Amino acid sequence: MTTRRELVQWTAASLGVIGSGLARASMSPAPKALNILFLGGTGFLGPVQVEYALARSHRVTLFNRGRSAAGLFGDRAELLIGNRDSKIDQGLTALAGDRRWDVVIDNSGYLPRHVRDSVELLKNRVGRYVYVSTVAVYDPASGANVNESSPLRHMADPQNEEMSWANYGPQKAECDRIVQEKLGPSATIVRPTYIVGPDDDTDRFTYWVDRVARSGDILGPTEPQNELQWVDVRDLCPWIVTLAENDVPGIFNTAGPVSPMSWEQVLAALSTLAKEPAKFHWAIAAVLKELEIDLPLVAPGRPTRHFANTASQAAGLRYRPLAETAAATLEWWRAQSEARRAKVEGWPTPEKEREAIERLTATRG
Repeated sequence: MTTRRELVQWTAASLGVIGSGLARASMSPAPKALNILFLGGTGFLGPVQVEYALARSHRVTLFNRGRSAAGLFGDRAELLIGNRDSKIDQGLTALAGDRRWDVVIDNSGYLPRHVRDSVELLKNRVGRYVYVSTVAVYDPASGANVNESSPLRHMADPQNEEMSWANYGPQKAECDRIVQEKLGPSATIVRPTYIVGPDDDTDRFTYWVDRVARSGDILGPTEPQNELQWVDVRDLCPWIVTLAENDVPGIFNTAGPVSPMSWEQVLAALSTLAKEPAKFHWAIAAVLKELEIDLPLVAPGRPTRHFANTASQAAGLRYRPLAETAAATLEWWRAQSEARRAKVEGWPTPEKEREAIERLTATRG
């Protein structure tokens, strides 16, 4: 089993050197080298998982379209070209036959048909199937406190394959069910909340880290008392590989921190990144709507929910302190090119933020 010290050393070494192999020097090999098939393997989660698996001396195969970061791991990992959609190009042909893998880690299953096809093809040729789901699978009517047994969403139209935020939760819930029903005790389901940290291309958590670090008058969320939960990619991804190494079944919410934090507490904690004082102005939904401002990670009017994380902690997941995640994210962000930082998604402009704060000040007197 990987020790906490080794994991800390590995995540520190791997930050900024993904693909170089430098992180492997400080990581002891796993007791048994596994044949691991990653469905996906690029994107945000894949590289951290794959680098960790390689550092543990596992034999890695990637199955993806070969378009995104095709040479990311060089000759250290096998690449099989195909498509999750069996109707496109060569589909799943590269996975056909009698070849076996000890573990499948499925990062890229979003549509039920795709997941069903992959599971049907591989179910008799894999020891464990780890499916990366999401806490968005839970039925909103299941209450404020959500554990792994809480009811899941249902798809109104199982044939609807339009990918949208409205469909995301129900589609992932159906994928989640398929993996459980088809694989039984060979299935492991991981349900993360917001995944954050260096290299996060959604720019959501990064917005708050960067904005608070710049200090001044800051437009804050509408319900600062609501809870915010997240998981650092550098904690989540190695732990997923560890689940595979230990052949751990079950369902796990991955939603830190260890102790609940409200938005107000999170932003106050982020204020330590700023050189000057920061003042938060809590938004009003009507002002955000009128100015067409969508604050990252904020959903005005949505009831607060707490996703239980005791099962994941019992299975060895350690949630690092917010200060570590925030500092590493800010360091990574400031190292990005001007062109990358200019292409942020969903950030309010300084002008709109200023106008919103002026309206809030006028309203509140």
